[in-house]
Order: sequence, then C-alpha cells, then structure tokens
Amino acid sequence: MGNSFGKIFRISTFGESHGLGLGVVIEGCPAGLPIDEDFIRTEMQRRKPGQSKITTQRKEEDEFQILSGVFEGKSTGTPIGLVIMNTDQKSKDYGHIADKFRPSHADYTYFEKYGIRDYRGGGRSSARETAARVAAGAIAKLFLRHFGISVQAYVSQVGELKLEKSYLDLNLENTENNIVRCPDKDMAEKMIQLIEEVRKSRDTIGGVVSCVAKGVPPGLGEPVFDRLHAELGKAMLSINAVKGFEYGSGFEGVKMKGSVHNDAFYQEKGRIRTKTNFSGGIQGGISNGEDIYFNIAFKPVATIMQDQDSINEAGETVTVSGKGRHDPCVVPRAVPIVEAMAALVLADYLLISRTNKL
Repeated sequence: MGNSFGKIFRISTFGESHGLGLGVVIEGCPAGLPIDEDFIRTEMQRRKPGQSKITTQRKEEDEFQILSGVFEGKSTGTPIGLVIMNTDQKSKDYGHIADKFRPSHADYTYFEKYGIRDYRGGGRSSARETAARVAAGAIAKLFLRHFGISVQAYVSQVGELKLEKSYLDLNLENTENNIVRCPDKDMAEKMIQLIEEVRKSRDTIGGVVSCVAKGVPPGLGEPVFDRLHAELGKAMLSINAVKGFEYGSGFEGVKMKGSVHNDAFYQEKGRIRTKTNFSGGIQGGISNGEDIYFNIAFKPVATIMQDQDSINEAGETVTVSGKGRHDPCVVPRAVPIVEAMAALVLADYLLISRTNKL
C-alpha cells in the first residue's frame, strides 16, 4: 500500500536506501514515445548525492538500466521497468541506532506500523527512494514535451534568505548555473554561504522550492476530490521533508480583497486569458491555461551531527549521536524531485483529459 501514484500514467516504486537497489514500474506511458536515455541520465545527475560541497557526500552515480517497455528507443505501451543499483552503502554508519529512534525521523512510526524496521539509512522512508521518482518523472517530461508543456523548479528560499522576485522577474535558465539552484546569482552566493556555515556548525536548515509549469492547456483536472491542485499538493507532500504546499496567491491571498484577487478574463488572439494570475493557473480544480505555479516548504534535515536525547525500542532514555553522510539542506537536490512529481501529475491528467469529451 502507498507505493504507487497516478491513475493512467501510473508509477510504482520499490527499494530501500541500503538495499541492493531501487526501481520503478511505469504503466500507461503511450507507445511510440522516444525515450531519451541521455535526458533521463541528466535528470538523475541533478538529484544524485555527492554532487557538491553543500550536499551529502555519499557517492552514487545513479546509473540506471531499463529492463522492459522500450524497444529500439521508443516506448512499447507495456510497463516500463527501470532499476538503479546502490553502490556506496555504508550500513555500518547506522549500527549505533539499530534499536534507537532518531528524533523527527520515521524510525518510531515505521516500527509502530510494521513491528520491524530497516534502520540502515531509514530503509524505505529514506529520500533515496526519490531516485526512482526522478527517473519516472524524466519520462513524464519527455511525454509533456510533445504538447509544449514544461516544468521548471528553483530554490527561492534558504532559512531567512528569500527571493522577493516572482518567477516572472527571474531568468530561470540560470537555475543550473550554481550548486544551490537559485536563478539569482547574488542570492545564490548568500544561500551557499549560509548552508556552509550551518554545515560547519553541525546543524541543518530548511528552505523553499518554487515551481512553474508553462504551456498547460485549459481543462486538466477533475471535479471535487481529484482537483488538479489537490493532486499536485498530494504529490509534493509525498516528498521527504516537505512541510507545506501553496499554489497561486497561497497564504498571501488572505490579505487581499476579492476585487483585487479576482482574475479578470479577456480575449487575446482567439484565446481566453486572465489579466492577473492569483489563481495560479487553476480554477475550480481545473487548469485555465495560465502558468501553474506553487511553492513547497522543506524542513531542516532531521539528522544533525549533534547528540540528541531519545528513546529506544525498550522505552529507555538514550542518546542518539549523528553519524553518516547527510545533506545540511535538502532544497538544492529537491529541485529535480519537485519537477518530477509535477510532471507525473500533469502527464496523468493530460491522459485523463482525453476521456472527458469527444
């Protein structure tokens, strides 16, 4: 239960942080889609650990192998099976917490749910699982390209350092020009410095990833329970360390009056547009053709290189010591994960939309 996502373009992931590997089965990908393995590899490289001085130093190249569903470079319409082998596990780093519950981790809740847990890096609860999502999301992106839809995420905040500019005032092409993945050069340098300072103090810090989807046609989304923004929210909140999701005007919208917040319609070259976009491209749970944009808040990484009081499986008070290789801030590596999950939602709803009318 809980390991699959999507309705038509549907994925099921498997594997643990320190197991032999991870993988994903993708169902519903239409036949004939060119599968660009170099593009998938590039997406994987954006998420992989050990890519810079401000990320975990675990060395995983995240090479993948497609086992099924692709022939002569194109999808066949059958399930696409893909695996990513783990090559740099250091399970001994976790022996000291074999029976201890790390604060703010899933150790205790997994133990209560299953009566057993894989303490090596958190097992299934580890963010290592997201490697499979990024691989699947890359294929979803390839599908969306055929319809002129793009998904671009970037880091907009680290701790108190926040970009005050909207995505409309940024050149998102600059996002990959620095290791923190902030499109504003000056702010990026400040963010990198802050993360380094936090890492040296043996602590962690949170941040915000912003995302925009362009070229989304009107009409994607379902009534009531399967609204497009609800599915995007579920997708984002399923990512490790996410504590909040807002789209469009979000929480800032409560400060506005309806006369300002309402997005007035007008016609431009035969297309219905809105003069403003406080709706975030979604009205009534259905896309209206404007840009879809949203923010995702990530908490500070729970593993800190400091001693913390906790409890073990016997209910005894113990000390948990931070060891191993961990990110001081997750947001730089979370950017491709956010894009992947957004692409999966949009690909799924694009296929669903084909069943709505003649």
